[in-house]
Amino acid sequence: MPEKNAANQEPENLFTHLLDSEARKLLTGRGIDLIQQVGLDVIRRILLDILTGKNLRDSTEILTRSRITALNMVLTTFFLKGAISSPSFLENLPALASATLAKKRISKTERWLANWILGLTDKSFQNVLRDNQAQIENYRQLYVETCQDIIGKNIGTYGELSGTLKLGNEGEASIDWLFMVYLLNTIGAETLTIRGSEKSAYGKLFEKLVLGSLLSILGFTYEPSKKLGEGIFWLSAQEDKRESDATLLYQMGKGVRFDIGFIGRGNPEIALDKVTRYEREEELKGRRWYMATIIIVDRLGKDSRVVRMAKNVGGDVVQMSATFWPQEVAILLKEKLGYDHELVDLEPARIEDYLREKLQSVPLESFIKSLPVDDLVEQAEPQATPSEQMEEEDL
Repeated sequence: MPEKNAANQEPENLFTHLLDSEARKLLTGRGIDLIQQVGLDVIRRILLDILTGKNLRDSTEILTRSRITALNMVLTTFFLKGAISSPSFLENLPALASATLAKKRISKTERWLANWILGLTDKSFQNVLRDNQAQIENYRQLYVETCQDIIGKNIGTYGELSGTLKLGNEGEASIDWLFMVYLLNTIGAETLTIRGSEKSAYGKLFEKLVLGSLLSILGFTYEPSKKLGEGIFWLSAQEDKRESDATLLYQMGKGVRFDIGFIGRGNPEIALDKVTRYEREEELKGRRWYMATIIIVDRLGKDSRVVRMAKNVGGDVVQMSATFWPQEVAILLKEKLGYDHELVDLEPARIEDYLREKLQSVPLESFIKSLPVDDLVEQAEPQATPSEQMEEEDL
């Protein structure tokens, strides 16, 4: 088979050449792609799990595992296509990855793939290289030497590895220990990255969908234009740095702010920030409004001071770990606004079926349209700063 000279291509062209559009979508991890991939019925099932007190991580684990498995196939195909295209592909691959990382502006797809090829995640890029691009080449040389040294030391124990793998109609690639070590290191780094990033991606996606679904089930109307009215709610946009995640306008001059976060008992300071950021009154388009505050978190520790602090500022905290917590929200709305909804007095045995039925008519498509622009379109981006990457991987 004639050599396609892939090793001499620019890094971006090489990655584009070996990854089709569907493979690149898997790498971006955008919320809109997740919805399109699994469908609204699956999203509704996950929402029902959350509304009935189940853990978001448990509900989305199968989605994470599916994505990792699909990416494992993508990366194996990437290596095989590269090896078929050029006999020197494997030898040149670490240099191509380091050259990509040295570029000033690269897309997330390029950055992640280049990191993985060198056995790195974005976080290890910061911790190992300290975000110093001048260290990339030194690290590459050390990475290559280490892999070759480990293979040399162990080949006597395990024996030579040789053979070929055929990829569809693409042709056959020669396989040896270096091929397998590079591939497995890449897959290992990919798995760590995906598990870290999906925590944040699913959290941000489902925060908006959970709040929109909850308020719709409680009988309020979504108003994407954010105009004033009664019995309506809107969801915050990305640019609204201090705005609550959802704003409910019940009657003129009276409403509720909602903040939501899949925050566990290990992050009480985040919940504390949420309950102390708002005043009891707020001006909305020239009118003064009395605004109650409801903070929705995953769960709190047994002796958490968050609940007491929320009470001090006229707010309440609801834990999603509680079974049928939406009923608790309905009771709070009755106490604070005088709004009486049928969920308040519904027998516990009937609540799950009730929520399942109501979810069918929730306008999820409207909420999805309000997703931040950068979740809909992948853009070229600079290397992430430490604070940006901490937000992406650790939340």
